[in-house]
Amino acid sequence: MYLTTEKKQEIFSKHGKSAQDTGSAEGQVALFTFRINHLSQHLKANRHDFNTERSLVKLVGKRKRLLDYLKNKDINRYRAIIAELGLRK
Repeated sequence: MYLTTEKKQEIFSKHGKSAQDTGSAEGQVALFTFRINHLSQHLKANRHDFNTERSLVKLVGKRKRLLDYLKNKDINRYRAIIAELGLRK
């Protein structure tokens, strides 16, 4: 499995407040970004996997809504997570 418990703890400790802080918007955005990157690589090799494509679109939507929430709530946190993950070019 590509997403182990240790990998999740690493993502949340790096982008959240701590490894146990799984509810922060920054941690969730980082986790969604990791999953989106993995699914994108899978779809490059398996073009006709439409269930994965649907899951990818749903994850991108969730991440977009969380980023919109952060932008409205605290623009500095939004800019920091965008810069860390390199999402906007």
